[in-house]
Amino acid sequence: MGDFLQVTADEYIPLRDVVFKTLRKAILMGDLPPGERLLEVHLAKRMGVSRTPIREAIRMLELEGLVTMIPRRGAEVSQITSKGLKDVLEVRTALDVMAIELSCDRMSEEQLHELRVAMVEFEKAIRSKSEVRMAQADVNFHDIIVDATGNEKLKQMVLNLSEQVYRYRYECVKDQEMHSELIREHKEMYESIQNKDKDRAKKAVLLHIKKQEQSIIRKLHL
Repeated sequence: MGDFLQVTADEYIPLRDVVFKTLRKAILMGDLPPGERLLEVHLAKRMGVSRTPIREAIRMLELEGLVTMIPRRGAEVSQITSKGLKDVLEVRTALDVMAIELSCDRMSEEQLHELRVAMVEFEKAIRSKSEVRMAQADVNFHDIIVDATGNEKLKQMVLNLSEQVYRYRYECVKDQEMHSELIREHKEMYESIQNKDKDRAKKAVLLHIKKQEQSIIRKLHL
């Protein structure tokens, strides 16, 4: 198996950003677990870069809430806490409810078809047992709903929260007990939008997020 911190240079992207994306991916996928210390010297040697882009990338990760600076210890991967989970999911709930209600009115036939395809692709991802594929398929499904609103401010707010949501989403898809439930919930959301039923759509989103919260709390013993 290759090193998950292997850096692939890109002449069009600053090295700092390449290092940032590499470290962020490792954190989101759990390769760098909560509490892991991020030692500049060690990471620089492992990634084959100088300490400067490592230091800059760590600062960027801190701004996203994925890294915490601890006095006398330095940087470490942020812990997943019940408070952090609750805070993120409260915001996500408000945005997702708004998105699905607006999409009931605004989703085009073409977008509805895309949503159905995304729903089927998610089911295929579940059967593939690939956690990365599952998480990305889940992102694609929800992104279509948000995009259908046509609300640029809402899209930006969802984007700003996306990395923290992805971290929890990835933990959820690792819970095999949730797989059949997630498929049913996606179908419920799809049918709600198809029938332009806002009340049903809202209930579907609230249940979807509540079930994910319960799964993460159970899995991580929060």
